[in-house]
Amino acid sequence: QVTLVESGGGLVQAGGSLTLSCKASGFTFKLYTMSWYREAPGKRRELVALIENTGATKYSDSVKGRFSISKDADRNTVFLQMNNLKPEDTGNYRCQAQNTWTHQDYWGEGAQGAVSS
Repeated sequence: QVTLVESGGGLVQAGGSLTLSCKASGFTFKLYTMSWYREAPGKRRELVALIENTGATKYSDSVKGRFSISKDADRNTVFLQMNNLKPEDTGNYRCQAQNTWTHQDYWGEGAQGAVSS
C-alpha cells in the first residue's frame, strides 16, 4: 500500500510563491531519497530537486536560489518551497521516492503548478 500524495499546487502570478507537499506512506521513509520532478507539454521530465537521507540537497540550475526542498521524517513528508516563480516553472510536479540501496522507486501522480506572466 505504497502511496505518495502531492498537494499545494495552484495558479500564481510571476514572482509569486507556492509550497508543495508530498505525504508518503507504506514504506520506510528514512531509507529513501526524495525528489521532485516536473513535467510539461513538449518537455522532457526534469529533476527539480532532491534530498538524501543525510539531508544533502541538489537543485537544477534553473531553480537554484528560488526553490528549497526539505523533509519532516517524523511525518513522512517532503516539501518544495517555490519562490519568485516564473512562467517556465509551469508544470505537473511529481514526488518520487527511491530506495538508496535497491533503487526501487515510487511515484506520485503530481500537483499542477501554473505561473502566469
